[in-house]
Amino acid sequence: MLHPEPTASPVFGTTGWGSASACGPNGGNCVEVNLTVPGRVGVRDSKRLTGDVLLNFDATSWNKFLHRAREGNFDLG
Repeated sequence: MLHPEPTASPVFGTTGWGSASACGPNGGNCVEVNLTVPGRVGVRDSKRLTGDVLLNFDATSWNKFLHRAREGNFDLG
């Protein structure tokens, strides 16, 4: 099965995207993050590489999100 080429983001392009190793080789229900633009963080759905970037955080907001996630503020259980 051929997969379409990822859509180039006007800010982040097509390279520099990565996801957690726990996502596995086929993406799963994960997000991809791009840290290649100084001061910005792009987030997109790993299943929709041809779609738009979902979120475009500034670095401060991204770090606050990571801190709260590590504290368990977003746990569903």
